[in-house]
Amino acid sequence: MVMSTERPTVFVRMADAGDLYTSWRWSGDTYSGGVSVVTAAQLDEALAALTPAVPNAAVPENLEYVLTVADFATYDAEHALAQQLSRTFLPFGLAAQLHELYTRGVRPHIRIQPSPRVAQVPWELIAPDAHMRLIDIADISLLAPLSIVHAPGRSPRSWRHTRELPVVAVLDPRVPGYRADSVLGSVLGRMSGEAPLSRHIAEYAEQNRLEPRVTDPTGMFRREDVDREWLGEALRGGASRLIYVGHVTAAVPESGQSEHAELHLACRAETIGFAEATRAHRPLSAKDLLLGTHALTDDPVAGPDLWPIPSRVALIACESGGDLRFGEALGLVSAMISGGAELVTASRWTLPTDLAFERLAGARPGERPLQSAICSVDSAHESPDAVNALCDWQRERSSAWREERTIAHSPVLWGAFATVST
Repeated sequence: MVMSTERPTVFVRMADAGDLYTSWRWSGDTYSGGVSVVTAAQLDEALAALTPAVPNAAVPENLEYVLTVADFATYDAEHALAQQLSRTFLPFGLAAQLHELYTRGVRPHIRIQPSPRVAQVPWELIAPDAHMRLIDIADISLLAPLSIVHAPGRSPRSWRHTRELPVVAVLDPRVPGYRADSVLGSVLGRMSGEAPLSRHIAEYAEQNRLEPRVTDPTGMFRREDVDREWLGEALRGGASRLIYVGHVTAAVPESGQSEHAELHLACRAETIGFAEATRAHRPLSAKDLLLGTHALTDDPVAGPDLWPIPSRVALIACESGGDLRFGEALGLVSAMISGGAELVTASRWTLPTDLAFERLAGARPGERPLQSAICSVDSAHESPDAVNALCDWQRERSSAWREERTIAHSPVLWGAFATVST
């Protein structure tokens, strides 16, 4: 389908009040807006269908079920779920406007602010028609919380002005006190120079745009020196982007404390920080990124001064976007935006590793779905229009899923990614 250069944008906002209320408004009032309501019963039914289909970090033993039995394991079951989600969450009036644009060859941008209860809904996958997904007819991103975007003292960094600066990469860091095969062990496994991600990283190394500096791309993985002090120095030296691949421990939504989400670097337990130490390791929490050393040292430094976040950030880790499930989003995504990011790509749920795809779901040994996804997200962040590039990748993945229908192409992985922009 050939799309015109016209690019209308619609803002969709949702609110929980027992029932789910959805409103939409088109930029420039090019189309009429509207309001719709999903009853609590309809909402509960849809979420009850979605929840067992996605991996849950709190129940790691359910991953085999998710990859082999649940709805994302087969195309027909996933497509039926996607149609149910569309019937529940896509307002009829908005669907009619999107269809009218589609018939004219116009692909709009849908910017969604989901309510906490529906933060894990994969909007890209929902199927308003038996032969069509929402991602086929629109670019989709999530709206950053306005309270964060307009917070006093926030200093956003422009991609246009910083795009030539280095790429800071933290790739599968070695977490002190944890073996490679443990709960906070390696997410990528042993990396060779011929692995897809190694070849991808080598291109940045050849351009001298990579931090840390390496001559062999395999030297980027399982490093012991990429702790919070190193990260702060690298970011203060100037960066265009940050890509993190590793472990995130998301806060439980029932706690109401999204700022307790933790990023696992190579920080040792004696490091100063707000998070509790575990074994020989102290995680870097969203609270650290927001507050720095406030109340921790006699001469405190604010988080955005310690870690000035670049324009674009990729957090490729389990439920790294989990703060959107909170009424007050102060988790890792919000901390990155508060620190200066314009755009953050994160995951809605736990990401299966390549080893899990192979051992649990029978994917071919040569397939590397996770590594391929990392390469695609990273490449999209180099594009002038990162949202469009990421959506193009998801459209390609959707097409492969429809044609191949094998677990390596399942949206259990690529459907997890959402991009939050200011």
